[in-house]
Amino acid sequence: MRIGYLGAGTWGFCLASLLASKGHDVVLWTASADFAKQLNDERVHPKLPRFPISDTVVITSSLPLALENIDLLVESVTSRGVRPTFERVLSLGEISCPIVLTSKGIEQNNGLLLPEVVLEVMGADKRKQIAVLSGPSHAEEVIHQLPTAIVCASYDVDVGIKVIDAFTTPFFRIYPNPDVEGVAFGGALKNIIAIACGISDGLGFGDNTKAALMTRGLHEMRKLCSVKGGQSETLTGLSGLGDLCVTCLSRLSRNYMFGRLIAEGLSPQIAQERIGMVVEGVYTCVSAWQLGKKKHVALPITQAVYDILYGGMQPRDAVKSLLQRAIKEEHL
Repeated sequence: MRIGYLGAGTWGFCLASLLASKGHDVVLWTASADFAKQLNDERVHPKLPRFPISDTVVITSSLPLALENIDLLVESVTSRGVRPTFERVLSLGEISCPIVLTSKGIEQNNGLLLPEVVLEVMGADKRKQIAVLSGPSHAEEVIHQLPTAIVCASYDVDVGIKVIDAFTTPFFRIYPNPDVEGVAFGGALKNIIAIACGISDGLGFGDNTKAALMTRGLHEMRKLCSVKGGQSETLTGLSGLGDLCVTCLSRLSRNYMFGRLIAEGLSPQIAQERIGMVVEGVYTCVSAWQLGKKKHVALPITQAVYDILYGGMQPRDAVKSLLQRAIKEEHL
């Protein structure tokens, strides 16, 4: 297939490389002309320096070129960038092929999941073209061809099969799932819990603390998922619990490492600069906090992270506030 790939971050670069290795013709697009030139000149990503991309991959800052005669459109921009990117796509004409979303997040102020954002921009008639890839998948491991299993959710079975066939390799396994909302939601909310786990480890708390945060964090994810029309059971799978584990437990996780830096006393701005890449949980924390308030869903861990990032609360005071909450029966 000819595949247009939007976004040349580590995940986009990694998956574009994977698709090219399967013989697909890939055009990798970045909004930055300077970055496109750098990638063309060096053929490696600065964050993945030991893995040159195939010479067959065309790297460009020309969006029309990336969309020309494509059989599949894949997105790996940021959650904040999904709407403006697809507005640019729409301005260039209709897209008739499947659209694969790999970013993880919820749009601020309106609580839209990223598939909902794309449908709002591109039109509700594109619903059957939408698919979502999500699950535990660090680019740094996938590009090493370490075994990875994720989920593909789609509104149309045939589109899901096409996407799975396009991406599957002996080391990159993809399970189909019909719950688009649940899959998209799990990938978004786990980033907030990962920040909390990074803060916990940075403060010197133990594995018991982190296990409690992850378990109660999953409970928050399940509660809020249901108000967005997702199935809470989906969050016990790869796109929920699986992604939560890898994001909360690994130093490859930007969100986890961001939390550790916050616990060490860095401001959110300086911590993001130190990470050097987008920390999606910082943006999505606001979205989840807004959605919880709107739907009257209590999200104590999300509230604590929000208070630290946007309310100036000290991490230890946030932990204290969590521990002082009234004890209730553990409902799952």
